[in-house]
Amino acid sequence: MKQKEYVIEAMLKNGGYATFGKLNNSIDFSQWGTKTPFASVRRIVQTNKEFFRIQPGLWGLSDCKEKILKKLNIIENDQNSIELFTHSYFQGIITEIGNMRNFATYVPPQDKNKMFLEKRLSEITTIDKIYEFTYPEILRKARTVDVIWFNERKMPMSFYEVEHSTDIKNSLSKFYELQDFRADYFIVAAKERESQFNDIIASSQYKDIRKYTKFVNYDDLISQYNLEDQLLTRRTI
Repeated sequence: MKQKEYVIEAMLKNGGYATFGKLNNSIDFSQWGTKTPFASVRRIVQTNKEFFRIQPGLWGLSDCKEKILKKLNIIENDQNSIELFTHSYFQGIITEIGNMRNFATYVPPQDKNKMFLEKRLSEITTIDKIYEFTYPEILRKARTVDVIWFNERKMPMSFYEVEHSTDIKNSLSKFYELQDFRADYFIVAAKERESQFNDIIASSQYKDIRKYTKFVNYDDLISQYNLEDQLLTRRTI
């Protein structure tokens, strides 16, 4: 069986689509004769017409496209539908990276029933309620952050806001209120929004959080997700 056929078979078993991490865990590479099978999977998926890109790091079988989009509640060319899927997809990716790094992971109550692929976000987070790590008035602001990672002392390590098309200033205002915690603050968005982020964060009103707040584009986040998954896979085989 050709390498491409292994990938197609793995996608079919997963409902016609998969992340690279899912593919890497589903394929038997013993017959491939390569020292870099994960890179081979990416090349196969990205260069063959049998596959189509759903989101960064998420691909499907072209023959199953209509079925896949329906399953994921994506309406092609419908901006609202695509935005809703994108936001919860990247919330899920951030949550899974946190889980792989053994942090406790949280998403706000209003997002718990949103879908990460075919699971609710509440099914992949490790805590249902935010840890009460601060005063109630500040905790109210923290509860609305898209994803939070907590350490073993139940203190926040990282705050993430996914900004697909909404106002970055709203997220930076949350981070401003949370600045007294020794944590990292991330805006996650398409790479095209980085210049906008840089212009806003350069404003004097954000000088106190500037050095703690970073921009992460979708592609770099997926690269980190794939790397974490590969390291986890190697540790378990």
